[in-house]
Amino acid sequence: MATDGPQPAKKIKLQHNSLRQNALFGMGNPLLDICAVVDKDFLDKFEELVKKFKVEYYAGGSTQNSVKVAQWMIQQPHKVATFFGCIGKDKFGDILKKKAEEAHVDAHYYEQNEQPTGTCAACITGDNRSLVANLAAANCYNKERHLDQKENWQLVEKAKVYYIAGFFITVSTESILKVANHVSENNKILGLNLSAPFISQFFKEDLMKIIPYVDILFGNETEAATFAREQGFETEDIKEIAKKAQSLPKVNEKRQRVIVFTQGKEDTIMATADNVTTFPVIDIKQDEIVDTNGAGDAFVGGFLSQLVHDQPLEKCIQAGHYAANVIIRRSGCTFPEAPDFH
Repeated sequence: MATDGPQPAKKIKLQHNSLRQNALFGMGNPLLDICAVVDKDFLDKFEELVKKFKVEYYAGGSTQNSVKVAQWMIQQPHKVATFFGCIGKDKFGDILKKKAEEAHVDAHYYEQNEQPTGTCAACITGDNRSLVANLAAANCYNKERHLDQKENWQLVEKAKVYYIAGFFITVSTESILKVANHVSENNKILGLNLSAPFISQFFKEDLMKIIPYVDILFGNETEAATFAREQGFETEDIKEIAKKAQSLPKVNEKRQRVIVFTQGKEDTIMATADNVTTFPVIDIKQDEIVDTNGAGDAFVGGFLSQLVHDQPLEKCIQAGHYAANVIIRRSGCTFPEAPDFH
C-alpha cells in the first residue's frame, strides 16, 4: 500500500541506546577535497592549482563526507564516527588526517607508499564547479594489512551502525563482505549507497553479493532507475522500484530492509516491508543554492546521525533533509559550527 504522508513512527531497534565513541562506522575512499576559485583558462592547467590559487582543504570522499556530517549533527561526544580508508604517506595525507581530526571523526587510515593520497579538486568559476577526482591511494585499501589487524577490527566490533558508499565496491568487496557478515551475525545495521549508475552496471556481481546483507539501501532517482534496469524490475516507477528492491533476498531476516531514494527537490521515497511513504524536502529558493554536489552525502549523514540515536525512520529522513538543505547553501561539503536541528 502506497501512502503519501508520514506514517506512525517506526524504529529500527538497536541493541544499545547510549551514544558512545565509535558507534558509527564508515569505510570508503578518502579524498582530500581541494577547493579554489579559478579563472576559465586555468581549467586546462590543473597542476597549478595549489601553487597559483588560494585553496581550501576538506576531508572528502563520499563515505567520509557522510560520517563527517553525521558527527557534526551529533556534536557530542566527539569521535562517534569511525572511518577506514587508504591514503598515501605524503603531504596531502597529513592534511587529510588533520582535517578529519578537526571534524572530530576518528579516522584510522591505511597508509602506504605506492600511491599518493587521493584528491578531488573543485575548481569554481562563477556559478560553475568543475570536479577533477584522482582516487590514487583510495584504490589501494588492503584488507589483510588494515581491516584484519586486531586493533582495527576491534573498532569495527564497537560500532552499531555501519555505512559504506557503493564506490568502495570498486576497491575492496572482500572488506565490505567481512564487515557485512559481522553486522548480520550481531543483528546490527548496515547501510549501503548505490552511489552511481556505473556501480549497478559494471560491478553488478559484487554489488549483488553485498545486497543480501544491506538493512538500509540509499540512492537517488538516477541510480534507482539503473539498478532497476540491471535487475530486470521492468518498471520505471520509483515507488515500485523501491518496493521490489525492499523485497530482494536478505540474510538477516530479523530486520526488514528499508529503501530510501532521494530525488533532488522532489519527494524522498521510503519503502519498508509494510508500505511506501513519501516525504517532501525542505523548500529552498533557487538563488539560495550554492552547490548541490554534497547533497546526497549530507542527506545520508543527517539520516545516520538520528539512526545511531535509535530515532524513528521519519526523524532520520527529516534530519537528512535538514543536513542536505544546509550543505547546498554552501560551497563543498561544509557546514556552520553547530546544527540547528530539533
